[in-house]
Amino acid sequence: MLFDVERNGFWHPAWPSRPSEKSEALRVARTELESVPRLVPVYGHRYLPGTADEYGHPVLSVHQTDIILYGNHLADYIQREFTGRSSGLPAHATVDFWSYFVEAGPGIDVTAPTPFTPYAMTAQEVVGCLRMLALERLIGRRHHPYQLIEAGLTALVLDVETESLPLLAGLSRAEHEQADALFDQVLVELGPHQDLPADTTGLPREAVRWELVRWWLRLIVNGSLAPGAGGDLITHEGWSALARPQQLKPLVDRTDAYNDWATLRRGDREPLAEAIVEEAERLLAGP
Repeated sequence: MLFDVERNGFWHPAWPSRPSEKSEALRVARTELESVPRLVPVYGHRYLPGTADEYGHPVLSVHQTDIILYGNHLADYIQREFTGRSSGLPAHATVDFWSYFVEAGPGIDVTAPTPFTPYAMTAQEVVGCLRMLALERLIGRRHHPYQLIEAGLTALVLDVETESLPLLAGLSRAEHEQADALFDQVLVELGPHQDLPADTTGLPREAVRWELVRWWLRLIVNGSLAPGAGGDLITHEGWSALARPQQLKPLVDRTDAYNDWATLRRGDREPLAEAIVEEAERLLAGP
């Protein structure tokens, strides 16, 4: 964190006003950090906030001041990191100082539902979208009820026919708790669950994740998923979970540049967002 204070202009909003002299700014930051709950190293760049007599904190992935949630709690993190699965429950930052980076920092909460907007124009495309939602659920990602309902409504408008589809598409806000079960029933009626990729390698859900990576790349390119959010998602669910394949490294590097604190402070992220889109297009044109 002191590196970002010195080199990248970072300053936590809870600290006193930043001194103009860099050496004095470092002194103040170092003093403020003495009272911050320490991060307990778990594995690699993964940490738990260390607070006495407390448990249940989410695990954080920390690269300088680029900090994101990586699991609801320690057991959930271990499942996500080493098996590719998670509880699917929402994760929340619990320690005030570190919560700032998750809630107001440049990255997204990668455990939250994929923040995409529907894009399907044909029945075939919307069935493909339903399949991708099913694949996301297969690797432990959750969805907001309205996302499932919206997907069902889009399918209905595009003349996809199943017995349960009108029920899913017509759910009111008071009936949102029925969305998961109805969505699963729609999948059964459509049949895409029957040909979901099986585990055939040492990496859990490897084929599923590669299929999802291509889908997330298409969402980035067609504007349905913001470049920064999409890059964070592919970094977390693709690059990290797939043992860091080299073909995704340029996209990860562009996402890191987009999330850089100095870039955020300068307000010149648009060219970096375009660079993520360009890399997504390049990847989609390949094998």
